[in-house]
Amino acid sequence: MNDFDFFAGHWNVANRKLVKVLAGSDEWDEFPGYSVATRHFDGAASFDEVTFPTKGFSGLTVRVFNRETRQWSIYWASSSRGVLDTRPMVGAFEGNRGEFYGEETHEGGPVRCRFIWTVNGPDAARWEQAFSADGGQTWETNWTMDFSRA
Repeated sequence: MNDFDFFAGHWNVANRKLVKVLAGSDEWDEFPGYSVATRHFDGAASFDEVTFPTKGFSGLTVRVFNRETRQWSIYWASSSRGVLDTRPMVGAFEGNRGEFYGEETHEGGPVRCRFIWTVNGPDAARWEQAFSADGGQTWETNWTMDFSRA
């Protein structure tokens, strides 16, 4: 239940986001960010706020560990929308890698979504988001965040 303990603290974030998602594009937008993360419930919850100064918005992530299923539920909110997502990404860590899956909407249609968290030591981590339009047979990574401890 302490999988996200590594994330507590202040981080610099190098973002790389695909300009056109699920369109066969290879054009990426790169932009900075910074994040502050905290742990709660003795490690069974984790919150963070990530700010994207050149984009003019922030995001908030709430992660809660279910002791019965041994899985995390991850919820996202953006300052640009002002809504906490009600459909969580759900999954678990195995070693230094966590995989989380859920349903998203892209351009009005449903897509499968995957987050991959990779812990690269005490001062570095990576988050990746990918979408699948074919039920998870193929995945397109559309956003990566490389975290380095500030």
